[in-house]
Formats: sequence, structure tokens, C-alpha cells
Amino acid sequence: MSLALIDYGAGNLQSVANALRAAGAGHVTVTGDASVVRAADRIVLPGVGSFRSCAQGLRALPGMVEAMTERVFVGGAPFLGICVGMQLLATRGLEHGETEGLGWIEGEVKLIERTDPMVKVPHMGWNDVAVGRSDPSGGLIEPGEAYFLHSYHFSVEDGRTVAAMTDHGGGLVASVAKDNVVGVQFHPEKSQGYGLALLGRFLEWKP
Repeated sequence: MSLALIDYGAGNLQSVANALRAAGAGHVTVTGDASVVRAADRIVLPGVGSFRSCAQGLRALPGMVEAMTERVFVGGAPFLGICVGMQLLATRGLEHGETEGLGWIEGEVKLIERTDPMVKVPHMGWNDVAVGRSDPSGGLIEPGEAYFLHSYHFSVEDGRTVAAMTDHGGGLVASVAKDNVVGVQFHPEKSQGYGLALLGRFLEWKP
């Protein structure tokens, strides 16, 4: 099985690659080459930084968005977005102005609202991952604790795409899923046993 870990200058790539290998991935290719992604069995899109910079970095890779879209929606390859990689699935992001997302899961990415002065932004550290009764990930996302680090959150339009929630002064989406696409707001590579178990399930996931 070949796994493409997309390198567009906005991700904790080595840590994610090491975590995927520790979870059982035998062939992880860190790549910015659209042709490699088009041939991959599974695709992982990491992301660290602002929505705008990540979107610009991804679109700067020749043919990459088109290759991802073709491989996922025509070829059926399982796809995992991590942190801003999950947020890029949205219709748009509102960080540093409005920026177009991939539009794979409808919704927008906006600043976490501080309704309580005791609630700190960014949301940083360990927090619960609570899976709802209706889980569009088909069991890929399990309840537990994961490591989060973000100031913006994914506000989805269709609640049926929410795989899990967390609480930080109110509910925040921890994971989204639709068909063979899943995204997690937390960092599996920083979430110790919980994160490695999730990556292991992704490697076996047959949505």
C-alpha cells in the first residue's frame, strides 16, 4: 500500500510521517508531486499555520488540488486531513480575510468565540473526543483524549458530517467525515497511544 503525505510547506511532516510508520504504514512518500498523489492508495494532508497560507501553499503546487480531487472522488482513495488539513475541506476560511477552501465538506472556518473570559484561545492541550450517535466515519473515530492546538474551528453546515466533538467553552468540531474523506482537528502525531491507534485504523479503513 502506498501512502502520499502531501508536502506543501505547511505541516509537521516528519512527525506525521514517523507516526504513520509507527502505526504500521510500510510505504510513506512525503511529496509535492501531483503524479505521486494521483497514484497513491491513501492520502494524508497535514496542516500547521493559517488557513490562508495553507490554502495558498497547496494551490501553488502544480496540479495538486486536481490530483487530490480525482484520486479521492474518482479513484476512491481514503483521505485524512489533519488540523488545518481538515479545515481546508471547508467551503471557505475566514482567517486573515475570506479564502476559498476545497469545498469537499460544506461549512466555514472561523475564530473560536470567547463566551467565557476563563476560556483561552488558542485551544491548546489535551481534550476529550466525543463521538456522536450517528458517526459518518463508520467507526474510524473512537472516543478518547487527543492533543489540540488551534484558534479557528470548522463550523459545518450539515451536522451529519460531524464525526466527533470536543468542548472548549462550548462545542467545537473535533472530526468530520463524508464517504472516504475524514478530517481531525487534533494532532494524531502528538496524541500518543490514542493518535497512533487512530492512524492504524485509517491504514485499514475501507469506507
